[in-house]
Amino acid sequence: MARISRADQRERTRAALIDTARTQFLTNGYAATSLDAIAEAAGFSKGAVYSNFKDKPTLCRAVLDDIHRDKLGELRAVADLQSDLAVMLDAFADWVRRTIGDVEWTMLEMEFTVLSRRDPDLGAMIVALREDARDSIADLLRSVLGDAADLLDGAADSPTDYPPTLTEVADLVLSTGIGLGIQRAVDPSVSVEPGIAVIQAALRAVAPRLIE
Repeated sequence: MARISRADQRERTRAALIDTARTQFLTNGYAATSLDAIAEAAGFSKGAVYSNFKDKPTLCRAVLDDIHRDKLGELRAVADLQSDLAVMLDAFADWVRRTIGDVEWTMLEMEFTVLSRRDPDLGAMIVALREDARDSIADLLRSVLGDAADLLDGAADSPTDYPPTLTEVADLVLSTGIGLGIQRAVDPSVSVEPGIAVIQAALRAVAPRLIE
């Protein structure tokens, strides 16, 4: 049997710590979860945690990066259905209903953000996380809309007086999702249906361009 290289072992340890921390943070919250608890649950020493992550905020950022990749992966799978617009729109609606307002995820994001009030380094970390998410959404919109994305990218023939860039549209989508998610995490009776209807209508409006 081939020996595992030091680099591979380190990567496996890092992945195991992120996976364990994700479970702990989502279940118990950020403040209530200690690095000692994460190390013990993962079967490593606390030194193994510090050899892979500078501190607890850095580990939490890695966890949130991991969650964001999973959620965006789910959205990319929805986007891959674009050859059948009706199927894609239904899949998107199902994703929104299932995801926006996920209590554990939303509360972790909120708790982590609140802590940044008096911590500029943590604030910068959260801004970077948000910018990464926004850029990923912009890329996803571009992949779905294709040439029609020009209407959302400051094009001269935009039907609005202020033609927004695709990045600005992605920012709006992300901000709306965050706000709605927070409200639904606190009050599950808050409906996502109006938001779903607006986005579906917007995509139907450019549907001819999608299939040209």
